[in-house]
Amino acid sequence: MTPQQIHDELLTLARDAGFDVRRSSGKIGRDSDLPVASGVCRVRGSIWVILSQAESLEERSDVLIEALTVHASSLLEDRYLPPAVRARLGV
Repeated sequence: MTPQQIHDELLTLARDAGFDVRRSSGKIGRDSDLPVASGVCRVRGSIWVILSQAESLEERSDVLIEALTVHASSLLEDRYLPPAVRARLGV
């Protein structure tokens, strides 16, 4: 599988886990030079995954992996995952 295919599988898993996945342009506001980093947070009980387009595909995939392994490990155990995705997740 290509890195993009693995990333797409991770996105599908995150959405299936009920995470609110959002994409960020990578900047705070239109006139700012401050970068936005990808990350995971809890907002009113929901898990949000913010993916910054300013970061590499690898970095965004790492954030998805963090969210899935910390907040949705039971989903990973009970579901078929392509070997390349399972290897990236370390499960």
